[in-house]
Amino acid sequence: MAEVPSTFQLAAGSPAPDFALPDASGALLSPTNLVADRLGLLVVFACNHCPYVVHLADELGRFADTIAAKGLATVAISANDVERYPADAPDRMIHFAKARGWRFPYLHDATQEVAKSYAAACTPDFYLFDSDLKLVYAGQFDDSRPGRGVATGADLAAAVENLIEGKATPPPWFPSTGCSIKWIPGNEPDYFG
Repeated sequence: MAEVPSTFQLAAGSPAPDFALPDASGALLSPTNLVADRLGLLVVFACNHCPYVVHLADELGRFADTIAAKGLATVAISANDVERYPADAPDRMIHFAKARGWRFPYLHDATQEVAKSYAAACTPDFYLFDSDLKLVYAGQFDDSRPGRGVATGADLAAAVENLIEGKATPPPWFPSTGCSIKWIPGNEPDYFG
């Protein structure tokens, strides 16, 4: 298990790259319809098998419920190559989300184009946008890691509170750390390597 830091190619204030990905029922979701009437949107690149995701998955479910009550939406996206990593296949995503208490959409990026547009590098990777879908934070959930500490979401919670209060989250934004996104062979992005 190699740790891979996020690359942060989206700068503060960048617009959320658009997408239309299906949820478990087949309905297409986009940042615009996810953030409608909300204060912001948390986009999480995740997968089922990564120990870094598993480490914080239950807390992420609770965290998403907490910020939903404060007016923010959450969506998770898996972009892993399901041919080589069948544990991350869409049918297994449904069961993983349910077991972890995720009541937010968990979408599959089969082409990996959405992950590339966000410059996502690892799972988990977190992007917080305001109601205008401008990036206000990209970074780690907290400083815990598998086998080291308990997941609390402290870093992301601070960014959420700043968003709610209309304040910027000052740097440093510590990069997310996790397993690399499992790119389809030949589909690796330019920033990966």
